[in-house]
Amino acid sequence: MGLVSFCLCDHLVQGCFAYPQDYFAYPQGCFAYNSVMHERLSFYVRRDSALHHLNPLTKLTLIMGLVLISFISPWYWTSHFLFLFAITPLSIVGKVSREFFRTLLNLILPAALFLFLMQAFFQPIEGRVIFEFWFLDITVESLLFAFRNAMRITVMVSSFTLFLLTTHPSELMSDLSRRGLPPQFAYVIISTLQILPQMQAKAQTIIAAQRSRGLDTQSNFFRRLRSLGPLVGPLVFGSLVEVEERAIAIEARGFTSTHPKTSLYEIPDTNFDRVLRWALIGLVILTIAVRLWLS
Repeated sequence: MGLVSFCLCDHLVQGCFAYPQDYFAYPQGCFAYNSVMHERLSFYVRRDSALHHLNPLTKLTLIMGLVLISFISPWYWTSHFLFLFAITPLSIVGKVSREFFRTLLNLILPAALFLFLMQAFFQPIEGRVIFEFWFLDITVESLLFAFRNAMRITVMVSSFTLFLLTTHPSELMSDLSRRGLPPQFAYVIISTLQILPQMQAKAQTIIAAQRSRGLDTQSNFFRRLRSLGPLVGPLVFGSLVEVEERAIAIEARGFTSTHPKTSLYEIPDTNFDRVLRWALIGLVILTIAVRLWLS
C-alpha cells in the first residue's frame, strides 16, 4: 500500500527517489517530499530569495553564460570581473553566501591554487624569469597564463556550486522533462547532481554505525588505514543494492512508459525569465563576435 501511494507522487516520477520513507502524505491526500531528506541528498539549500525563484533553465543558462564568457572573452580581466561582480553578489542575493564561501575555501581555492602552481612552474613559456628554483623557473608570462586559467576554473566551479546551492534537482528535472528532454537524459543529469551528496550521507551513516561497534577511526594513520575495509565495503555494496532498488522503483512508476506524463507541481517560467535567458544568449554571442573581431 505504501509503494502504491508513493507512486502517485509526481516528484517521485520526476525525481526518481527509491524510498517511500522519503515522502509523507498530508491528510488531504496530496503528497509532498520530505525536505530534510531531499536536502540531505543534494547540495540544495532552501532559501526565500530572488535567485531561488528563477526558473531552473534560467539559472542554468546564467551559469553556462558566465562560464562561456569567462573562457571566450579576449580580455585578461574578464574572469576576475565575473567572480567579483557577478558570482559573489549572486551568492549574497541567493542568501547562500555562507555555504558558497565555505565551499570556495575548502574545495575551489585549493584546486585552483594547485592548478596555478603546476602551470606557473611547468608551462614552457619564454619570458623574463622572476623566480628560479633548481630546474624550475617562473616567468612573467607563465605567471599571468597560470593565474588566468586558475581564475577561469574558479569561475566555472563556483558558478556550478552556486547553481547547485539554489536549484533543487527535482525542479530542474521536472522543467527539463516538461520542455521535451527524454526522461533517460533527465535521470542521468539528476543522478549526476546527487551522487556525491548521496555517497557523503551514506558514508557518514556507515562511519557512525562502525564507531558504535567499536571501530577506531580517529587514532593514528595506520589504524585508520586498517579501518578502511569495514567502511568501504558496506559503502560499495550498499550503493550497488541501492541501484537495483532504484531501478525497480522507477520501473514500477512507469518511468519507461510512452504515455504523456503530467505534473502536480508546475515550475513557473515568467516573462522576466525568458527575457533574461535571451539576454544571456545574446551576451555570449556578442562575446564570440568580439573575440573573432579582435583575433
